Amino acid sequence: MKTSTIFYLFLIGVLISCQQKETKNLETLISNYEEIGKAFKSESPWPEFKVDQLKAKQSKLSAYLKDLEELSDVGLLESDRINKDMLTLIVQNQIELMKFGSHEFPLNAEGGFLTGIIYSINGARINSKKDADKYIEKLKALPAYIDSRIGHLKSGSERGVVSPKLIVDLCLGMVDEVIEGETENTFFLTPVKGKEIQKEVTELVENEIKPAYEKLASYMRDTYRTKANDKIGVREITGGKDFYEHRVRYFATDSITPQEVFDIGMAEVNRIKKEMEQIIQEVNFEGSFEEFQEFLRTDPQFYAKSPQEILNKAAWITKQMEGELPKYFGKLPRMPLTVKPVPAAIAPNYTSGRYSEGSYKNKKAGQYWVNTTKLESRPLYALPALSLHEGVPGHHTQIMLASELEMPDFRRNTYLSAFGEGWALYCEYLGKEAGIYTTPYEDFGRLVYEMWRACRLVVDPGMHYLDWSREEAFEFMKSNTALSIHEINTEINRYIGWPAQAISYKLGELKIKELRLYAETQLGEQFEITEFHDAILSNGSVPLNTLERIIRKWVAGKKS
Repeated sequence: MKTSTIFYLFLIGVLISCQQKETKNLETLISNYEEIGKAFKSESPWPEFKVDQLKAKQSKLSAYLKDLEELSDVGLLESDRINKDMLTLIVQNQIELMKFGSHEFPLNAEGGFLTGIIYSINGARINSKKDADKYIEKLKALPAYIDSRIGHLKSGSERGVVSPKLIVDLCLGMVDEVIEGETENTFFLTPVKGKEIQKEVTELVENEIKPAYEKLASYMRDTYRTKANDKIGVREITGGKDFYEHRVRYFATDSITPQEVFDIGMAEVNRIKKEMEQIIQEVNFEGSFEEFQEFLRTDPQFYAKSPQEILNKAAWITKQMEGELPKYFGKLPRMPLTVKPVPAAIAPNYTSGRYSEGSYKNKKAGQYWVNTTKLESRPLYALPALSLHEGVPGHHTQIMLASELEMPDFRRNTYLSAFGEGWALYCEYLGKEAGIYTTPYEDFGRLVYEMWRACRLVVDPGMHYLDWSREEAFEFMKSNTALSIHEINTEINRYIGWPAQAISYKLGELKIKELRLYAETQLGEQFEITEFHDAILSNGSVPLNTLERIIRKWVAGKKS
């Protein structure tokens, strides 16, 4: 054997050894992260936020992050690099949220922790005595949890961290609904209807849970609200400007500034508006852009006459797209998808639709929720875009494929909006290629939804960072989209209560489109859309800069 060959084999051995060493170190760090999570896991059926524990956890995570950042990427497998990228983003975010004290800022336009209670109850499945006992235990612990949340609201208000009055009033409406509603019709009774424990649950709601909600309402109305600001931007609270800058970086999964987000948004609004004006010309509408929007908002032909009609239409669109999926994907999830109305307890302040994740473990199909309230504000011409986004090939396809992957729990349990919402918005565009938009009005509806997401890049930093009023944000949305007035109000309230989350959709979609163009240009006739989509979805939810690395490596592999 030649000396050069021996030396070459020696180098290969060294590289393999280094790779194994780095992977082992990463495995140790992943294990350490899981141990930190176990050490601070609550024994209560409801979340706990004890000051001493939060400080201790923040200290542990800060030391952990330093170790993670010192781990070299050299020699890491791509799967391990993704694990490292995700861990870094997750831990950085946890530290920043604890520094800010986000548990003392627990309200948003959809209810915040109040909606969390509803989701938790709706997720209960009672199929045995053990399940029933667990449910009773959960309800008995709820008054103490609500009391702790009152304490968080108090401590937050003492240091100048208070939700704006608009958000407080929306949440008070949800609390009052529980207090004033008939006990048998509350969401607490839904899992136990017709079961032996129904009477016991009814008494618990009457005697313990409703009084807890009354105490919460009293504090929010008489004390907390008096300290709330009429202004709606997060910049108005203590540390709010820094908090928003961090939220932008987290939801974008990139180091981008609020001003840069705003500028991208304005450019996209101008581009999309030109496409919308072309469709107005195509349908021979005689009138201005504003008059066409008013026509779409008010003409009865565009609105369902009953809840069942809009559900039927959503289900039909979903089945149409399912028939096209094999043309665009090499791999599809096993989990089926169904169409359901948004639960009545949350529908009034809810968006037009949402995806509720399926579960192989709990034998629960994926659910595409359609809001069947206020039908005069749910245009049918926008339903194809909504259905593609929430159902297939949007959230259901992406989330359920991810659930079938082998990956650490910290990745399985993390949803990154820039990736997930960016993918779902890209799927609205994909529906045009698949022929799902059958009329110019439906294609205009697609552009309305794209314009809606572009406007978010403008109004979110506008309100939270650039001192826009709610009225300015409303007028901008109204003049650039054909969304109903109710939807515009609901959406703006959502952005006010959830700073920066809304920017993730458009930024993610732009990145996926950019990567598709790159792959098509580089590969030419070698480009296969099914392979590209499989590559995008092959690692679950990932940061956008990680996704770019994955696709560039995939392209390089195809070329070689």
